[in-house]
Amino acid sequence: MTQPVQESLDRMATQEHAAGSRKLRKVLLATGIGHFVEWFDFGLYGTLAAIIGLQFFQAGDPSVALLSSFAVFGAGFIMRPLGGLFFGSLGDRKGRQKVLATVILLTSGATFVMGLLPTYHQIGITATVLLVLTRLIQGFAAGGESSGATTYLAEYAPTERRGYFTCWIDNFGFMAFVVGSGLVFLLTATLGESTMSDWGWRIPFLIAGPLGWVGLYLRKHLEDSPEFLDAMKNGQTESAPLRKAVTTAWGALLFCVGFVVIKAVGHWTLQTFMPSYLSTELHFSKLNAYAITTIGLFSVAVLVPFMGYLSDKYGRKPLMLTGCAGFILLSYPAMMVMANGDVLSAVLAMVMLGAFIAAFDGACTAAMAELFSTSVRYGGLSIAYNFAVAFFGGITPWFSAWLITSTGDKFSPAFYVMGAALITFLTVLRARETAGQPLKR
Repeated sequence: MTQPVQESLDRMATQEHAAGSRKLRKVLLATGIGHFVEWFDFGLYGTLAAIIGLQFFQAGDPSVALLSSFAVFGAGFIMRPLGGLFFGSLGDRKGRQKVLATVILLTSGATFVMGLLPTYHQIGITATVLLVLTRLIQGFAAGGESSGATTYLAEYAPTERRGYFTCWIDNFGFMAFVVGSGLVFLLTATLGESTMSDWGWRIPFLIAGPLGWVGLYLRKHLEDSPEFLDAMKNGQTESAPLRKAVTTAWGALLFCVGFVVIKAVGHWTLQTFMPSYLSTELHFSKLNAYAITTIGLFSVAVLVPFMGYLSDKYGRKPLMLTGCAGFILLSYPAMMVMANGDVLSAVLAMVMLGAFIAAFDGACTAAMAELFSTSVRYGGLSIAYNFAVAFFGGITPWFSAWLITSTGDKFSPAFYVMGAALITFLTVLRARETAGQPLKR
């Protein structure tokens, strides 16, 4: 082969690689921003749970109002398995991209409406009913988001870097929590706690409207994943993907459920339970509680990509086991440190817990996608992920608050986190290593 021909081939290979990298970055950005919008919307309720409890339930004991608010938070999770079944089947039959565009429209619309709802003091119990309905719509749509975004990115990512690319889903999700929590912090600092409780709480919900349109625009201009397009071309899609997942991939479903237990409990403990816990039980001001939570969530977002890189290099299991072990050993001491009343100590404890979540999430997202074949990946992930999140994650804020009320021990929620981490630890021990292997077809 002559030198000019070789140089021409080299240039073509370089151009193709550059074009592929640009496309992958576009896919990552569009999927990630859409995921950001989805979880900004869904997480706002948890961050503002204490205020929502006073606005949409009969005035009285703040603890009862908070429990009621957390119960409605959990109601949204009841709908997630139904949404997962619906959108998961649709995604495996019709494509990932169309479903991901639909779910973001539903969630942002419901969140925007939540910001317009009249309160209990204005229309009585009807306000509570409307709040529950909007939360149910949010939950139904969210059932198709995480599993769909994970499937889509996993099917685009290079095999040797799948952990790194898929973990950006968690990065964008936690950045959404950071922005939501940070926005609430800034509004509280600017408007004051009284004004924030009166009407300022509506502002973050109303922002969901324009954010949703941005996410929808980006997702509508994406192509479907190469894996799915190839499966369609070769007639390898399933007419009943959920049935096939349940009958032929039950082992993968069980492993995925086990993986998600601590993922769900850890996420919703830090993002939803902690702001109210810090202010109600540990007597930090709402401003400090929001600040502590925001910094803790930001630490997760920063660490997750690094952990994803490590999972590609050293394997999924070492990272996941490390995260679980950290929660088992240090959840209770972390809550004891927070109870000292010192803001810096509370921040350090939150960052430590955040590091354990980051270690687990950096590897888990890819590990879940690697359990399933292309024809049932979206549906299989949706079933396992959403049922586990609904059962374990949805009750986390309410159950944690109930534990404190029932036992009188303000550190008792740590035992729930430790138990969840132990379940996942034992599951990961029995799982096979999947890093560096091609996706199942």
